[in-house]
Amino acid sequence: MNILPPPSSSSSFPPYPNSGTPAAFTLSHNTISLCSINPPLTAANRPSRRPTFVRFSSGTANSSAGDLSSFLGSSSEPYSTHNDQELLSLLRNRKTDEAWAKYVQSTHLPGPTCLSRLVSQLSYQSKPDSLTRAQSILTRLRNERQLHRLDANSLGLLAMAAAKSGQTLYAVSVIKSMIRSGYLPHVKAWTAAVANLSSAGDDGPEESIKLFTAITRRVRRFADQSLVAQSRPDTAAFNAVLNACANLGDAEKFSKLFDEMSEWDCESDVLTYNVMIKLCARVNRKELIVFVLERIVEKGIKVCMTTMHSLVAAYVGFGDLRTAERIVQAMREKRRDLCKVLRECNIEDLKEKEEEEAEDDEDAFEDGEDSGYSPRDEVNEEVFEDVFKKLLPNSVTPSDKPPLLPRVFAPDSRIYTTLMKGYMKNGRVADTARMLEAMRRQDDSKSHPDEVTYTTVVSAFVKAGLMDRARQVLGEMARMGVPANRITYNVLLKGYCKQLQIDKAEDLLREMAEDAGIEPDVVSYNIIIDGCILIDDSAGALSFFNEMRTKGIAPTKISYTTLMKAFAMSGQPKLANRVFDEMMRDPRVKVDLIAWNMLVEGYCRLGLIEDAKRVVSRMKENGFYPNVATYGSLANGVSLARKPGEALLLWKEIKERCEVKKREESEGHSTDPSPSMLKPDEGLLDMLADICVRAAFFKKALEIIACMEENGIPPNKTKYKKIYVEMHSRMFTSKHASQARVERRVERKRAAEAFKFWLGLPNSYYGSEWKLGPRED
Repeated sequence: MNILPPPSSSSSFPPYPNSGTPAAFTLSHNTISLCSINPPLTAANRPSRRPTFVRFSSGTANSSAGDLSSFLGSSSEPYSTHNDQELLSLLRNRKTDEAWAKYVQSTHLPGPTCLSRLVSQLSYQSKPDSLTRAQSILTRLRNERQLHRLDANSLGLLAMAAAKSGQTLYAVSVIKSMIRSGYLPHVKAWTAAVANLSSAGDDGPEESIKLFTAITRRVRRFADQSLVAQSRPDTAAFNAVLNACANLGDAEKFSKLFDEMSEWDCESDVLTYNVMIKLCARVNRKELIVFVLERIVEKGIKVCMTTMHSLVAAYVGFGDLRTAERIVQAMREKRRDLCKVLRECNIEDLKEKEEEEAEDDEDAFEDGEDSGYSPRDEVNEEVFEDVFKKLLPNSVTPSDKPPLLPRVFAPDSRIYTTLMKGYMKNGRVADTARMLEAMRRQDDSKSHPDEVTYTTVVSAFVKAGLMDRARQVLGEMARMGVPANRITYNVLLKGYCKQLQIDKAEDLLREMAEDAGIEPDVVSYNIIIDGCILIDDSAGALSFFNEMRTKGIAPTKISYTTLMKAFAMSGQPKLANRVFDEMMRDPRVKVDLIAWNMLVEGYCRLGLIEDAKRVVSRMKENGFYPNVATYGSLANGVSLARKPGEALLLWKEIKERCEVKKREESEGHSTDPSPSMLKPDEGLLDMLADICVRAAFFKKALEIIACMEENGIPPNKTKYKKIYVEMHSRMFTSKHASQARVERRVERKRAAEAFKFWLGLPNSYYGSEWKLGPRED
């Protein structure tokens, strides 16, 4: 099977996500790399040893919010050619498309001012085609080593446009290259990158904090801050990085950055406190949410509807639908005493928690169990308390009378939809449907169901396996004039695939493109590729993957690992390896442990243990260490390959990783962060014990069983007894063994007797003390 079509060489520019440019599943990528930009040139046309920091045009930051001219720098550079003069004239008259056409037709490279202005105006158009054109200019300049022709303004606008279109990694690479080249980007440009990273997957939030720190560190170096006024962080920048901290649940970092706001003359706004509500939810401090709301009111910050959304979403996230319903009911009743309502809910929660703790303590006392208390729990709790005392001083000494909201807020469709999501997650399909009917009857049009509401109802029916009802909702959306979006169709696709109705999923995929005019995205294809795997159709999975690439849709990490899974499950590990190698070469995708494990699994399913071990060695070389899933695949591979000796080596490594865990627990810290601690699960230990028992490695089997008991895993004694009786009941019964052989197997016999003792079978140790160490003379 040929899974990799030959690469196309017709384009000199790389494919960009959502650009509409076809991209075949090739073996290599010609992508933009902005890791090394030459410093800006001096008048002598030589790189300056000292970085030149480009300042933006004069004016306040607010004045540039919607005006292109505030981003476009001026230049007094003379234009030596007639073509440059014509190009500049078109750009000044905002005839950007005509300017682009002239640039394409020109045989020479325009001057710096023309190029910078063209990139700026293309980026400012905020259209996919325009962004692709701007990126192609950057690609050409990079290839010709002429990137110094672009100024900071054009690069900043390009980064903003890329971030707005969802190309986060591209935007970040532009910002980082500007910094390395001596430029300081405009605060709006680098804030867009920080904001996108803060909500990105993988290590996006950590990278967001690093980028914020790198830029503010450089800004601090200037004694005259007026020189970098437009690069200084503002409230929006702080809100973006605080959101990253909230997503990580890092309360200490959040508090530190919150304190830095005053250093930069930034005032916290309502969005800052909305993010703080998210932080409280992330660190499981539900009782503090009401004090965030009270803090907003006490500081005189204007409460907005987004705050109400954050409150309901936080309680729904906790699974506390009772409090979420009370908030919505108070809003329906046009009450301003929402703080009082939340305090009452806190009191009720506290009483319930005390009753539950009392019952748990009583049960633990009767069972004689340890509470599991650790001194580190107290340390962590004290740290959290200190942090929130600074962030929310009103939580330490709350006011006797809860403050009133400055005005009433009526619930809108987003509030109702958020509550519906809570019903959906709890399997309350009937309540979800009733909520939809209630929203339809609302007098306020803002409370009427929208596409998100209907999609939530579709999700509830899909989760319950009611696909016919879900399709009916899709038809109802059309009748009500509410257009279904891509997410609605993706939810339905997932439902059909879970029920193995791949034919209906394929029909829906065509329907959304042809009838609804909605082009499937990478999520759509990932879903149907995974559906093909469920019916063991690796050829179908490959077909959809290549169709996605042909349409110019860039695969994600999930796309690659899902296709690898298809080949691994169908017994084609070499094809899975080729997909993995392609993934490694794709700079848009970050290979993770899941991908490595899928590759290991592919070889282990066929018992190709040596190939699997080579993959594990590559893992470690690339900074990844095996986890329980990796070891589980290896154990299965060892069993299939019938190589019990490999199981001993595997158990030795696992035991060392478990000892790392024990050492960390005893010392309270780890002196060596790699490899990390390992907590083996039942499947892994049971497979290893099974192999050792079958191979008569009884001493190792007892070690594994002891590890199972230490981790609270009950060993399957019945299974091991059956294996022993069927395979080893006649062991050591030969009367013709030589004396030398008898002496060699003394230790094995002792281990066998000890194992029989554990199984409860007749043995020479029955009723006596025994241990696995060497016999004492």
